[in-house]
Amino acid sequence: MRFAFTEQQLELRAAVRQVLDRECTPGDLRSIIAAGPAERPGHPAAGRSAERWAVLSELGAPGLMVATDRGGLGLTEVDFVGVAEEAGWAGLPEPLIESAALAAPLLAGAHFQAGDESAARKAAGRTLASMATGDLVATVGGVELTTGGLASTTSGGGPGSVAARTARVTGATRAGYYLLAREVPGQGWDLHAVDDVAVTSTPSIDGTRDLGTVEWVPSPDTVVASGAQAEELLAAMADRAALCAAAQLLGLSARMLAMAADYAKERQQFGKPIGSFQAVKHLLAGARVRLEFAAPATYRAADSLARELANRSAHVSMAKSLASDTADMAARAALQVHGAIGYTWECDLHLYMKRAWALSAAWGDAATHRARVLEAALASPAHSID
Repeated sequence: MRFAFTEQQLELRAAVRQVLDRECTPGDLRSIIAAGPAERPGHPAAGRSAERWAVLSELGAPGLMVATDRGGLGLTEVDFVGVAEEAGWAGLPEPLIESAALAAPLLAGAHFQAGDESAARKAAGRTLASMATGDLVATVGGVELTTGGLASTTSGGGPGSVAARTARVTGATRAGYYLLAREVPGQGWDLHAVDDVAVTSTPSIDGTRDLGTVEWVPSPDTVVASGAQAEELLAAMADRAALCAAAQLLGLSARMLAMAADYAKERQQFGKPIGSFQAVKHLLAGARVRLEFAAPATYRAADSLARELANRSAHVSMAKSLASDTADMAARAALQVHGAIGYTWECDLHLYMKRAWALSAAWGDAATHRARVLEAALASPAHSID
């Protein structure tokens, strides 16, 4: 077996890096923070956000995991993990992960069952085609990972109320299509596809992260999956989301360590660059070693999801816990190397630290995923989850 990315996968990743280095600069991120949540552009919109999305769409990024017969590239998590890592490196503010890696496979899984030629399937096909071209931006919400399994972040929408409220939806103000889940007491999970919503921005530690609370009206016409099928689809989506968060954390960790190394070459103490001091070298080397251990675990998790291995959820949890710990260590090391200036608004480091802190908690923090790994290991006859 070949344990390496193909030349095409590496070229895709390099192309995304090249685009985002040009289109998603620290100055662009600062502009988003300065604008504030109330003035963030939706999609489509004028300005840098729309330009950035258009360039990513030309590259085919929104359709990476959409089937070829729907206008996408038909790729897998193994192909996408490098793209997610580059999105982390850049601190990409647009919901590429949510639309391309979460919403698209979720919608396809809900509708494209063998022998189904219904009107809903045809409508879903048209929606996927629009998502693949980037003309339609989608996002997901209503579910999160906990030590007890899936938990709902949607309230209301029952017999006694009209609207449901789904909290902490990433990409809420930029999306035009929403796949929202809820857990109905006594009935289980259901998944709804809606486009008529009201969005209220939610403050985040990361000012470039587009979080919102979505108000929407559930009805029999909006249901795309329910019961056991919905729960299975949502569990797979949550695993994929945790994987993409881990990959972004790898990219953020690499970015923070690169910034710290560059600064260590410039900052002088006692007439020498601080990078020449053994303590600084060990500090950065230790964080880099942690990153080198987290990366293979994340790539293995991507392979496990792509091949639908039995232990894929445990592999994802290994990756997310390691990546979260790595990002925390990288942020601490980078901040220590930068010294007092690292705490200031003028230093670009905070743009990536805050995204790392937010993603470390998203889709289950390190403690949550370690608990999932332990549970999986104890459930295995040989206490092995290799």
